[in-house]
Order: sequence, then structure tokens, then C-alpha cells
Amino acid sequence: MFGATKDFMGKPAPPGYIAGLGRGATGFTTRSDIGPAREGPTEADILKLQEQAKRKGADTGDDDDDRYQDPDNETGLFDTAPYEADDEEADLIYKAIDDKLDERRKARREAREKEMEEKLNKERPKITAQFAELKRGLNAVTEEEWENLPEGGNISGRNRKKAQLREKFAPAPDSLLPRAQEEMATTLDARTNGLTTPVPGTMTNFREIGEANKQVLGMRLDRMADSASGKTTIDPKGYLTGLNSVVIRSEAEIGDLKKARDLLKSVITTNPKHAPGWIAAARLEEHAGKLVDARQIIDKGCAECPKSEDIWLEAARLNNTDNAKKILANAVKQIPHSVKIWLHAAQLETTVKAKKTVIRRALDFVPNSVRLWKTAVELEDDPNNARILLARAVELVPLSVELWIALARLETYENAQKVLNQARAKIPTSHEIWITAFCLQEANNKDVEKLVANAIKKLSVMESALSREQWLEEAEKCEKNGFINTCQAIVRATVGMGIEEADLKSTWMEDAQNAIERQSYGTARAIYAHALRTFPSKKSIWRRAAMLEKAHGTRESLEELLVRAVKFCPQAEFLWLMGAKEKWIGGDVQAARAILDAAFEANPNSEQIWLAAVKLEAENGEHGRAELLLSKAREKADTQKVWMKSAVLKRQLGKIDEALELLDVGLTKYPNADKLWMIRGQILVDRGDIQKARENYLKALKSCPKSIPLWILASRLEEKAGMLTKARSLLDKARLLNPKTPELWLESVRIELRGNNANFGRAQMAKALQECPTSGLLWSESVWLETRAQRKGKIVDALKKSENSAHVLITAARLFWSDRQVEKARSWFLRAEKADSDLGDAWAWHYKFEVEYGDEARKAELVMRCKAAEPRHGEYWQAVAKDLKNAGKPLEEILVLVAASLPPNMVA
Repeated sequence: MFGATKDFMGKPAPPGYIAGLGRGATGFTTRSDIGPAREGPTEADILKLQEQAKRKGADTGDDDDDRYQDPDNETGLFDTAPYEADDEEADLIYKAIDDKLDERRKARREAREKEMEEKLNKERPKITAQFAELKRGLNAVTEEEWENLPEGGNISGRNRKKAQLREKFAPAPDSLLPRAQEEMATTLDARTNGLTTPVPGTMTNFREIGEANKQVLGMRLDRMADSASGKTTIDPKGYLTGLNSVVIRSEAEIGDLKKARDLLKSVITTNPKHAPGWIAAARLEEHAGKLVDARQIIDKGCAECPKSEDIWLEAARLNNTDNAKKILANAVKQIPHSVKIWLHAAQLETTVKAKKTVIRRALDFVPNSVRLWKTAVELEDDPNNARILLARAVELVPLSVELWIALARLETYENAQKVLNQARAKIPTSHEIWITAFCLQEANNKDVEKLVANAIKKLSVMESALSREQWLEEAEKCEKNGFINTCQAIVRATVGMGIEEADLKSTWMEDAQNAIERQSYGTARAIYAHALRTFPSKKSIWRRAAMLEKAHGTRESLEELLVRAVKFCPQAEFLWLMGAKEKWIGGDVQAARAILDAAFEANPNSEQIWLAAVKLEAENGEHGRAELLLSKAREKADTQKVWMKSAVLKRQLGKIDEALELLDVGLTKYPNADKLWMIRGQILVDRGDIQKARENYLKALKSCPKSIPLWILASRLEEKAGMLTKARSLLDKARLLNPKTPELWLESVRIELRGNNANFGRAQMAKALQECPTSGLLWSESVWLETRAQRKGKIVDALKKSENSAHVLITAARLFWSDRQVEKARSWFLRAEKADSDLGDAWAWHYKFEVEYGDEARKAELVMRCKAAEPRHGEYWQAVAKDLKNAGKPLEEILVLVAASLPPNMVA
């Protein structure tokens, strides 16, 4: 390869060829013995060669410019080609595509540009942006404040330069240190062995100088000792605490303080009579830790603004107690009518006697100040002295309602009446004086009804009477103070003011409910009483009043109210039953029977009264009387519920055949009564007759396809018989006929779990939550299908989707219980009770929790709340409460049994 001869070797050079001509080379001489090299071509030769190259290129059709053009630059590539319609169409299509792509990127581009702009503004904010908020704040500046703006101070460079020179610090040269050591040697020799005077020209011993500094510091501390007592006045602990409390400020903070100090200096210089400027300057120095400077500034301010009470009070605050007293003494000389200064001076005194002296001195200068008189009265321990002061106060300040009322409270009944009469003469438009008179009459066992009516009449004439809502507020205040009769009298006189007759009932009910919410039960009771006098035959008002007495009254008041209620509303079954129940709870069974007998006379065909009488007899062991009552009820009140209660009673007494006969007759009359079908199926299952029970449920489902409990019982019967596939098919058919029913979906999930098909059960739960996304029942069950680590996340979703369902709240409490977070679990159980007080399972789970972690007081309180709520629903609650073994048991015993039947709290 390297041995091959090149084709240009030995050939002559092209005409006009000069080596290196392209890079600007010319002829050169390498050796002095050869002579000069040939010269390069002249300009004429170069031009001639270029013309020959152009001609050659034109002959071949080759263009040097095109040949050396940038291959990436295609501008004008097809300029010589004809531009036709299809070319124009293609250009338009490409332009539309470019515009579309640019529009798609526009949002991102603008967002990116906006982000970059915000970032730039944060890093380099404009001056206008920094002062934007201050400029907006200038809108609130009043014209007077603009006029009071101070003039700018002298900020010339000359003065600033002088100030900077004063602040400069020049460190002392090292030559001064040996001299100082010589001067201190004689003083230190008395305490130590002395220091050797350094020989001129020797090296400075910095270790010895440091020790000398320590000795000097010790000497200074010794000088501060008390030579008389021999005890030091330096508190070492306090000294160290003071060192720790020193605030080390950053350069930015120091700069801000300097700027603020310059601004405030300009304010107080240009307008020395502006007290807020002096106060601000003093507070700035206080904030900077320079309390002495602050006191000096405020002293100058007091001298410049002696008529400003704020600046005197600020000066007193910045000084200790003794100095503050002197400052306020000077202040009252300048402003003797300032109540604030007198009161502050009184507060600085340590003894009551001194405070009385200050206040009484203040009253000499400001005799018409209500605040000073009240303070003077409060300082008196003797009621007689207070009475004398108040008597003088009402003479000097006759328009103060507070002073008149205070004086009346200190007087006897007769004198108080005279005082209030005088007060009404001085201030005839004051309702407070009238209300005080009402309370005074009630406190002395006097009738207030006429006085209230007279007061409202007189106030109305003077056009200063309160509105109806304001009078009711005053009635509530009287109730809070213990004046019930006054409260009721005010309600009776004012509750109907300004209301149209058509709106009376609704307005009064709303007023009573608002009063109950504010715990003003006496006011609500008075409103109900007035409403019942106006509408004695309204059952809804009697019901509300009865519920109020039951919740917040006594048993005697409730019984009295119910006796009156049934006289005016004999057809109100609720009132009869409530009265009988109260007598029964009180242990008076005979009185309860008497009430029910009277109720029978007023409502002979009432189902509720018949069943209440049956329950009363059955739970008191009078089963024969209960059966007799039910036989009469089937004739006079022939309803589904009567037939159902008859069958249940026969079943409880063990008369199964008679119960089946009653059920057959009842189903003949009421084939759509699902509860009759369920009782019949349960009796057949208890007998072990599965085939007849299956036939019973099939007939029942044809008659009552919308009854969810029937479908569940039929499915459980098939599951119990080992027919799992048939049980599933029944539930599938039930969901088709009753879509979006959480109970059916829950049973479908549980039947798979009981059949050890956990994966299929989870799949069913997923479908269930899609169809019933807000069901607390399903969400509660779905939490327990997760692993322990995933339950907390699931319970959060459950709470959001189910809108705080009681079932989900119970599950949340159980999770906290399993983690042994006792207080959190208890609080969530309480939330579940409030969310649905009728759910017995919530009370049972809470009781089981308190058995483990609570005490007897908590359990007793829980039982009391449960008895007041009287829950009737819940999966575990109904299973225990409707068991024949537990018939007739009290609610508290049912609660204990349900809690015992609950499964253990899941922790796995």
C-alpha cells in the first residue's frame, strides 16, 4: 500500500499552481546559498485564473456557489420549479398543521412562561411590586393624616458621613498593652504574686495579659459588693440568666431597626407634638432591648405632649412601680380629668386604703365618671359605705342605669321601690329598671303579672319598647338568674307581639325550640303553656310539651301535663300511652290500667291502646288477661299487628298448635303480612319440618316479594339444609326483584364467607359497593375483609362514602379498640350513639368495650343513656330481644345479653 506510486508523482504541476496559495502562502527562502524563492502570482494573474474557472463552470453547468451551499439550508431549493395549485394546497395543509401543533403547545408554553416569570419575580422582585401593598394601604389615609405627615429630615451626605465617622472603631495598638500591664502591676501585686514589668523591646506575653484581664474583672465584681453587710449585690444565677436572655440579632434585623429608628426620629423631629410618634419610638427601643433609651425618649415625649394621656400611661408602663407613681402624679397635674390615668394610678397601689384614697381624689376632679364610681363601690367591703357612695353617685350621675340598679339591690324592699321609682322618673325609657322592679317583686313573693303589663304599656307609649325577640332574650336572662315567675310573665305578655294569627303556632314552636337549644327550659315551658292556652286542641303542641317535661322536667309535672292533655285531646293515643307508661315505670300498675281503661272508652278501636294493654298485662305476668284482651282486640281492632301479637304470645306460652291456627286464620285475612309468614316459618323450622318450612317460604315470597327478611330467612333455610347453590340463587333472584338493597348484598357476601369462599366473597363485596356506594352496612363489612395493615385506609374511604354512618363509626371505634387506643375508641362509640340512637348494636358494642376498659360509673351512665334512647334495631340486638327466652326482660338486661352475644373484637 505504501509502496504504490502516486499518480501525480513525476507529473508537471497544473498551470498557475502555487503550493499553499489557498492559505495565503507566498514564496520564501530556506537557505541563503540557494537564493530567493519564486514570487507568488500577481493580482492580475489571480483575476485571470478566476475568470477561467468561471468560464469552465459555465460550460459544465456546475455552480460553485451551489456546490458549497449548506446542505441543511433548503431555502430556495425549488425556486426554479413552477408553483402550481397543488403546491399551494400542500403549503396550506402544512401551515394548518403547524398552527394546530402551536395551539396544542400554547397552554404548556404559556404555563412555562408564567412559571418562569413568577420565579424571576420572586428572585428579583420589582420595586413597584414590593411597595404594592403599602400603596394600596394609602387609600385608608385620611386628609388629616396626610396633613400631619412629617417633613423629611436632613439626609445630606455630609451629616451621614459624620455619623459614620463617629461609629468607626479603631483598635488599640499592641504597644498600649505592656503599658497597661505596668500601670496595673501595683494593684494586682496586693492580690497575686505580681507581674514582671516587661523589659522594653521584649515579646508580649499574651497568656499573662489574659490572666490580668481575669484579675481585673474579679476586682470590678468585688467593688460591686456591699461593704456594709458583707453580702454581694450580684446574683450569680440571675447574672447567668441575663446572659442567656441576650438576643443575638441578625444583620437584617439590625438594619430594619436602624431604618425604623431613622423614620421615627424624623417623625418626632418634624412634629414633636405628635404623641403616637414618641410612643412608637420608645417601643422600638424597648423592642431593641434598650430600655434606658426608651425611658429617655418617652420622658421627652411627656415633656412635649403633656396633654396626651396615652403617652403618660406608656411612660408608667416602661418604668418600675415607684417611678410609675411619680410619673402618674405629674400626669394628673397636667390632665386632672383623665379617668384612665386615675384608674391606672389606683392599680399601682398595693393596699385597698391607698386605692380608695386615689379613687376618691379622682372623684373630686371627675365626679360624673360612672367607671370611677363603680370602682369606688367595688373597693368597699361594708354594704353601708357602698350604699352611701351609690346614693351620692346617682345624685351626680342621674342617667346611669347601672348605678341606680346597684343602689336598689343594696336597699331594703321599701327603699328599693323608692329608688326604682326615682330611677324611672330620671330615665323613663330604661327597660332594665323595669326588669329589676319585676325581679324585686318576685323576690318578695309579689305578683308581677300586672307590673309587667303596665311596664310594656308605658314603654310602648314612649316608643322605647323592645321587640318581641328582645323581650324573650330578657326572659331567658331572668330565668338564668332564677326569676322564673318574671320569665313566664314576660313571655305571656310579649310572645304574641307583632305576629299574624296564621303564623302564631309555627312561630311559637320555633321560639320554644330555640330556647331549648339554648337550655332555657323555663322559657320554652312558658311558651308551650301560652300556646296551649291559645290552641288547646292541638295534639302536636301537647306532644312537644310532654317531651320537654319528660326530658327536662319531673315525673309529677309530666303526669300533670298528660292529665290535662287527654282532657283536651281524648283521641290522641300517644298521650294516653305516654301517661300509662309513666305510671307503669313508676311502679303504679293499677294507675296504668286505669289510664288504659279510660283510653279504651275514648278510643275503642285503637290498635295501639289494645296492644299497650296486652303488653302491660303480659310483662306483669298476667298472661290470662293478656290472652283475653287479645281475643277482644281481634274482634274490635282486627289488624295484622293484633294477629301477629296474638301468635307471638301463644308461642311464648308454648301453645304452638294454637299459634299455628291463629297464623293460618291471620294469613287468610292478610296474605301480604310478611311477619305472619316469618313467624310461621320459624315455628316450622323449630319443629324440624324443613319441607313444610320451605313450602311456607315459597308461598310467602310469592305473596310478599318485596320483603327482604323473608328472602334472607328462605336463603338461610336452604343453606342450613346444605343447599348452598339454591341459597345463592334465591339471593340472586331477590336482588333482581329488589335492586340496590344493602341487606341482600351483605347476606350474599356472608354466605360465601361461611362457605369458605373468601375470594368470591370479596368479589361480591366489590359488586355490592358499586351498586350501593353509600351503604354504611356494606362499608363496615368491607373493612373487616381487608388485612390488618389495609383497614385504616379502608375505614377512611368508608367514612367519606357512607357520610358517617353509625355502622362505620362502630367499626372505626373497634379498630381503635383493637389498637388499645382507649380514649379514641370511646369517643368514636359516643359518635355512633349520637348518629343513630335507635341502633342497639352501637350501645351493645360500647357496653362490651366499657366492661373491658371502663369502670362501674361509666357502665351505669351508659345504661341510663340506653334506657332513655330505647333502641329497637340492630342485627345482634333484634336476635336477642326477640328471642322467646328473653321475653319480658327489662332493657338493661337485654343490653347485657346482647353485649355478651357479640363476637370478640377482631385484631387479626
